[in-house]
Amino acid sequence: MRFAVSYNTAFNGVDPDRLVAFARHAESCGFEALYVQDHIALYPGARYGGSELPSTLPYLDPLDCLSFVAAATQQILLGTGVLLLPYRHPVVLAKRLATIDVLSRGRMRLLTVGLGALPREAHAMGVDFRSRGRRADEAIDVLRLLWAGGPDGVSHRGEFFAFDDLCSYPKPYAAQGLPIHVGGSSAAAARRAGVRGDGYFAGGMLTEQERERQLELAHAAAVDAGRDPAAVEYTRWGSADMPLERVEQLAESGVDRVVVGFAGADPAQQHHQMSEFAERFGLSPGRATVDAEYH
Repeated sequence: MRFAVSYNTAFNGVDPDRLVAFARHAESCGFEALYVQDHIALYPGARYGGSELPSTLPYLDPLDCLSFVAAATQQILLGTGVLLLPYRHPVVLAKRLATIDVLSRGRMRLLTVGLGALPREAHAMGVDFRSRGRRADEAIDVLRLLWAGGPDGVSHRGEFFAFDDLCSYPKPYAAQGLPIHVGGSSAAAARRAGVRGDGYFAGGMLTEQERERQLELAHAAAVDAGRDPAAVEYTRWGSADMPLERVEQLAESGVDRVVVGFAGADPAQQHHQMSEFAERFGLSPGRATVDAEYH
């Protein structure tokens, strides 16, 4: 089991010193990765998960935020949970992601993409809310095509994007390109993860039975696509106070990684919670996992 942390600027604020201190402390505790969230624009009355989002929540651009974190850390991996893929042009995004990966020496490893749930946000970006799933599917394919392309260029003709003999350099730090995980709580997200994803980050307020069904959908979709379902990593949210028994349950259900949010208006309190969590599960710098015995 691997453990990562989430830093939500909408609730922790946008102070750069606090962000860097949080990332460095997570790294020193032995957490595998730092995840950040994404919204391009909000509006009065925007609702997500049954709750209204205050329109003044300050979401930093996740890729700029991760670039900043990368420059201030040494080994912690970089993740998005989730990047709203339909609202980014994949040709530009391929360059931005490869740039972060190269400058961080290969740490942009936990890119997780999703569709977005706010219709007016999609409209503001010129995206048809109803077609954003197809747009995301095509964008994933374009990203991988550009990263794999050589000096003669690659061409693409799709529903949303088209280009001829295009070259995108630099390539990601690793020759095989960047892993792309898929986030979401819908059946469509689970199937997308199975068909196109290197991982599935399950979200939403679902029962354990519903989550089991989502994972089954992802695995079945992978098999239908001729892929190995075991190669699709499974990530779930966790809590700072989760007990050992809960981690064991998640491991038994096939979870590979748990992403934990640490609440608190006081940074020192957050750091204490991270330290306590790391000690409880035996994390240490350079080792962001716990073994079967959960030392």
